[in-house]
Amino acid sequence: MEDNTLEKKYNKFIIAVSIVIPVVVAILFGVKLKDFGFNVEPLSFLPPIYATTNGITAVVLVWAVLAIKKGNQKLHERLMTFAIALSVAFLVMYVAYHMTSDSTKYGGEGALRYVYFFILVTHILLSIAIIPLVLITYVRALAKRFDRHRKIAKITFPLWLYVAVTGVVVYLMISPYYVH
Repeated sequence: MEDNTLEKKYNKFIIAVSIVIPVVVAILFGVKLKDFGFNVEPLSFLPPIYATTNGITAVVLVWAVLAIKKGNQKLHERLMTFAIALSVAFLVMYVAYHMTSDSTKYGGEGALRYVYFFILVTHILLSIAIIPLVLITYVRALAKRFDRHRKIAKITFPLWLYVAVTGVVVYLMISPYYVH
């Protein structure tokens, strides 16, 4: 299959996934299993796990960039695939937590409250924007279109890193307000 054909083949998939994931997450975020008669204990142990997953994702992303800068393409490829898997794992845990637990309200006051909400809003918006960027970047690498891959990776990497790091920051800022 010609490289350009591979990219075109995945375009509809990338568009669909980039729309479906945020919509499904938004819907499931509002769904509480207890409202449907399921007697499910809140998965209150998940937030520190999925925050740690975000932190590991950040480390893996930096490691992957260092690997490719050193010319280790195979390690870079494995690390990027692992980063995607970590992001999917985060998403599953995040949705599971919110389907079994009530949302936690941020209790901070003053300037810190504005900082928290700025970080939270940018984190959420960029986590939506990063979906197609990651998929396009990944498909371009699979298609061996490394010139095009590098061009978009220069945008994808810092945004994905920001999302991963701010996921940890949001958790650290809201964790004192979790009901245990």
